[in-house]
Amino acid sequence: MTLYFLVKYLHVLGAIVILGTGTGIAFFMLMAHRTHDADFIARTASVVVIADAIFTLSAVILQPVSGGLLMMLSATSFTERWLLASLALYAIAGLFWIPVVFMQIEMRDLARKASEQRAALPERYFVLFRRWFAFGFPGFGATMLILWLMVAKPF
Repeated sequence: MTLYFLVKYLHVLGAIVILGTGTGIAFFMLMAHRTHDADFIARTASVVVIADAIFTLSAVILQPVSGGLLMMLSATSFTERWLLASLALYAIAGLFWIPVVFMQIEMRDLARKASEQRAALPERYFVLFRRWFAFGFPGFGATMLILWLMVAKPF
């Protein structure tokens, strides 16, 4: 296996991890939220925060590193329009993902507190959840478009 194909493999693997953890995290958070059970939400959100820190963050760091190496190994120019569009979308995805991480941490903490006090979830939790849910669409959509641009290189 050449260095180029090894780096390409790692780049594709990073994209899979980002999309997979994004989808999984969204699914599990949504399913937990639907129960309105503070204890269940707190446990789920705790795992979600850990998964984001381990899997998503490592893949988010890997992508520009492996992408930059692929550019060097293939002599791809920064002026390629598909690449510029991908980089812009990556920035957009990041602008939506970073706040989501903090929302997940706060939702976890609010659910833990409600669970410990055997109280209902506070309104702040529901505000954060709606915002978290809304931020997921542009963040995930940008990531899906990047994947398409990476594969198709349409322009």
